[in-house]
Amino acid sequence: MLSALVLGLAAALATAPALALSPQEAILLAKPAAALITARVDAEITMNCGRGPVTVKPSPFVETGTGWFIDGRGWLITNAHVVDPMHRLPSWVIHELKKKAIDQACVEPVLRARGLMKGQGPELEDQIRRDASARALASAQVETFPQLTVLLSNGTNLTAEVKKFSPPPALDVNGKPLPDYGRDLALLRVKDGVYPAIALSTRDAQIGDPVHILGFPGVVLSHELLNQSATVEASATNGTVSGFKMDAIGQDLVQTDAPATHGNSGGPAIGDDAMLIGVMDFVSLGPQGGPQIQGFNFLIPARDVRTFVNGTDVKPGESKFNPLWRTAVELFLDGSYAAALAKIDEVNALLPNLADVKRMRAEVDHLVKNPPPRPFPWAWATVGVSLLSVGAYGSMFARRWWRNRYRMVPAQVIGAIESGDTPVLLDVRTPTDFETSPLRLPGAIRVEPQAVDKPDFTLDVAPEKMIVTYCTTAEEATSAAVAQKLRERGFKRVRILKGGLGGWTNARLPVESKSALPSIGLEIYKSLTLGDLERRRFKAGELVMKEGSDAAGEAFVIHSGMVEVHRTFDGEDRLLGTMGEGELLGEMALFRNAPRSADIVAQSDVELLVIKNERLDW
Repeated sequence: MLSALVLGLAAALATAPALALSPQEAILLAKPAAALITARVDAEITMNCGRGPVTVKPSPFVETGTGWFIDGRGWLITNAHVVDPMHRLPSWVIHELKKKAIDQACVEPVLRARGLMKGQGPELEDQIRRDASARALASAQVETFPQLTVLLSNGTNLTAEVKKFSPPPALDVNGKPLPDYGRDLALLRVKDGVYPAIALSTRDAQIGDPVHILGFPGVVLSHELLNQSATVEASATNGTVSGFKMDAIGQDLVQTDAPATHGNSGGPAIGDDAMLIGVMDFVSLGPQGGPQIQGFNFLIPARDVRTFVNGTDVKPGESKFNPLWRTAVELFLDGSYAAALAKIDEVNALLPNLADVKRMRAEVDHLVKNPPPRPFPWAWATVGVSLLSVGAYGSMFARRWWRNRYRMVPAQVIGAIESGDTPVLLDVRTPTDFETSPLRLPGAIRVEPQAVDKPDFTLDVAPEKMIVTYCTTAEEATSAAVAQKLRERGFKRVRILKGGLGGWTNARLPVESKSALPSIGLEIYKSLTLGDLERRRFKAGELVMKEGSDAAGEAFVIHSGMVEVHRTFDGEDRLLGTMGEGELLGEMALFRNAPRSADIVAQSDVELLVIKNERLDW
């Protein structure tokens, strides 16, 4: 199972495409390696048009196409049919030269003798041509002067030799392949030097892969509105892999919809990794040799190019030019213009003034002298803010964890009780807080906070027993101080009740009264402590309520202190009794609209909790 997984992974990696570049970067990297190939055949032809032998030099036969450096030491690839006219000098080339010589040696002199120019007497001209051809064509003696040149984009014209040749496709009159039907590839050699090169892709093309064809289409070379620069700089057309076919003898072809035409033959078709997908081979024509139909062009696969150069000295993709040029392009596209300029100068020193290098240098030089405004580095700013946020939140969480490492929320205390690990609850409120509140946690042991500091302090609890301290001070400060001192005394599991007594009551957990508080008073007291609490304070001797006054729908719970209840009978004031902490005053105002029935006077300093009937849900 594991071996199958490893093999599957290896296969996936083998077929995975190389890191894709932008189309601009891919074309910039590969385009300097494209070159214009010219196969030219000059001739001296001697023939007898009827007035004795005549030797003429007709206009040469010229075939152009595209080639590309496969090895930066001086090796190029093109189509065999591009160089075939000068390499094998096929009979049809000789015939074309003879036809030109017939016009020059036989037709034009007769027309001039009759005071005519070519085209002025078409019928007469054709008759003269037929007669001269019948007389002189077969016996003409032809001496040819073939030559093959490679024109780089810097204008350098290099003489080339054909080092390996696989003939172009050829069919007989019945449409059957001829015996020398080949792969239509030619390997050329120019003088040693440092040239750019295109590497061969190691993966087979897939449907939909991007395709960029580089070449010198004839329509551009011969365009009357373009200057001579059109002859040195390759054009790029774009498309995708659209299919896979086989030729007449079963050789693989890659179909593409990237536009191509005469002159693109032999040109490199690269992918978005700037590596060769295939070599442009042939286009599609309409029925009976009609006009070219775009969108159905065919490439020789890169793997067949690799097979073709096997056994030669060619090292596909090797070039001293390429690494420097790639670095220059990357720096340029990255906006590092000063560094790009330095690298471009290194490239230029290897092979001066290639068109793409020259253009990029001019652009980079301008950008160095006139730097574009830098965009705000949002990415780095985002990273910085993120790091600061992470640091701030991390610090905050660390501090919170450190502060809360001994704290327990009420639910955790209940969980400990339910699991059988019942903690000892210590009420460590300050004396003032303890005296002014009638509530405590069930079963809590009262411990004065200051008592823990005394040498004779004892607590009848086993050191391993869980202890939970609670108070009512902000951030459980009193509980935290007492808990720390208890840990110093050897109690190992001292915890702090988070939120203190208020947190416990807010969780609606049970509490008990630390004094004789009626059950209704206890519940009302708890309810009041859950919300916004209005408190009223009176000094000893102050009148709290006046008999006969408007109750205003208010009742009170005595939070601390004592009050006296007085009532007037027959004009005489009588003391009816006293009331203390946790007891209700004026509760009838919550149920009916009636005046106060007695005077209430503070016997000591008193704090009352106000109950308004509007807060009650009847």
